[in-house]
Amino acid sequence: MDEVKVVVAHSERATLRVGDVFLKVDADQARIDVEVEAMSLAPVPTPEVLWRKAPVLAIAALPGTVLGRLGEPSTASPVAWAAAGAAIRKLHEAPLPPWAGRRRRSPDELAAELDGECELLVTNGVLPAALVTRNRQVAEAALRPWIPAFTHGDLQIDHVFVDGDEVTGIIDWSEAGRGDALFDLATLTLGHEEHLDDVIAGYGTDVDLDVIHAWWSLRSLLGVRWLVEHGFDPFAPGCEVDVLRSRM
Repeated sequence: MDEVKVVVAHSERATLRVGDVFLKVDADQARIDVEVEAMSLAPVPTPEVLWRKAPVLAIAALPGTVLGRLGEPSTASPVAWAAAGAAIRKLHEAPLPPWAGRRRRSPDELAAELDGECELLVTNGVLPAALVTRNRQVAEAALRPWIPAFTHGDLQIDHVFVDGDEVTGIIDWSEAGRGDALFDLATLTLGHEEHLDDVIAGYGTDVDLDVIHAWWSLRSLLGVRWLVEHGFDPFAPGCEVDVLRSRM
């Protein structure tokens, strides 16, 4: 029998790997519904769905390796990073999915959530006030109307697989929907600012760098407490807190 490896596990869901099969266990079936439909619509390589029996979704492993990991240097080539940018552009130019997307908020709603989170970070002593205040200022540039695009919604660096200089697939589509294209670009390059130019070159159009920087700050501010509460370490070198410090 193949070894069972826990890829990620927290109170919301867990992903296990058994040989060449990934088993995603999620009590929220709406989230799995989005993932399966998004993979069927996305014009980029995605994993093959092998079977589904609530609360488990089984998908095939992708060839290649992840583009990188947060907190670690990426060994992928600049060409591979550019290929990721090109794949994201193809997704963003696709017809909008028929659903709005999970957790999609207006700029005003997002600003209110961000302000509440910033207050908690300071009052609970999680982060210094100066660090939070500065990054809240940077994050303001993301709080503007945007033209909706078909977005992945959680395009972390280890959700993109490459083989050499080619993208072989993108995983974890449960947050997909209509969103801000620059949020995807910012999520992919979070903690890997040195590869932003490569991604933009592959993406093939000008982007507002201030908005990219804003999404780095915003995502990190909103994520720190959740990560700590779910057993992750945003204070590790190169991770979310270092991203916030880089804006000072």
